[in-house]
Amino acid sequence: MIDWDDVRYFLAVARGRSVRAAAERLGVNHSTVLRRIAQLEERLGAQMFEKLPSGYRLTAAGEEVLEFAEQMEASSHLLETRVFGRDQSARGLLRVTLPPFLAAHLLMPDLADFARMHPDIEMEILSSGEVANLTNRDADVAIRIVTDRKTLPLNLHGLKGPELFSGIYMSRDRLAAWRAGAPDPIRWIVINDHGNPDWAREGEVRTTGVPFRTPDAETQIVAAQQGIGMTKLPCFVGDADPLLVRVPGTDLPMHGTLWLLTQGEARKTKRVRLFTEFISRRLTAYAPLLAGLSMSRSMSRD
Repeated sequence: MIDWDDVRYFLAVARGRSVRAAAERLGVNHSTVLRRIAQLEERLGAQMFEKLPSGYRLTAAGEEVLEFAEQMEASSHLLETRVFGRDQSARGLLRVTLPPFLAAHLLMPDLADFARMHPDIEMEILSSGEVANLTNRDADVAIRIVTDRKTLPLNLHGLKGPELFSGIYMSRDRLAAWRAGAPDPIRWIVINDHGNPDWAREGEVRTTGVPFRTPDAETQIVAAQQGIGMTKLPCFVGDADPLLVRVPGTDLPMHGTLWLLTQGEARKTKRVRLFTEFISRRLTAYAPLLAGLSMSRSMSRD
């Protein structure tokens, strides 16, 4: 019989086109992936991949196996979610994925409240900007900032939350120094490669053409606090920071809408229902704070 575990490794290599990518995706070492692929090839009596300079390419036999492997994967997920959906106890593992800003600067007190209310639910918080695959049960609940509702996968159940607005922030001391005529340049702090937006060069507070880049959201905030320049932050982050101030003459662009996403049978379990109902109420209470109306978290939760 074919071992489903071997098929998982085969799919990871086929999709990642490399053993390294498959190992990172599955959380194992390089040699484990090679061993599993070798086991599958031995059982099937055929070579699954060609190793090329550009990566691993499926052989003709591998292409045939891929179709059946994907069917096995779909059946496995369906079986798992149906059994999981019948679990109505308020205990067990609950995996929640959400962006780092939301976890660290808004919802951690609420996640702590939920954990105290339900001590038998084991919580795993996946703080990441990457979109977890709910279909593959990478997470049970995803809290995501969505700019276009049409981009939501049709197989997910979505619960719409409040709208989220952003502002442009800089150090309170740096703004005072700029007003006093300090010659130090003000940079646009970015977490991607898009560079300076046009308005950053044309607004009341001018930035230089040399950006300051960091891929880390927390470093982005510290860079602004240190007076390096100005940056775009969610209002609930920037307004709550006493070291930061909104840059004068800038608007509050809409960042997106918060959505609570669940999938299939998993959303019917008691622990998932308890969590989504709880966090939905908290997010609704935070609507003014998320919209940039400077309402404190404590006032929102009362």
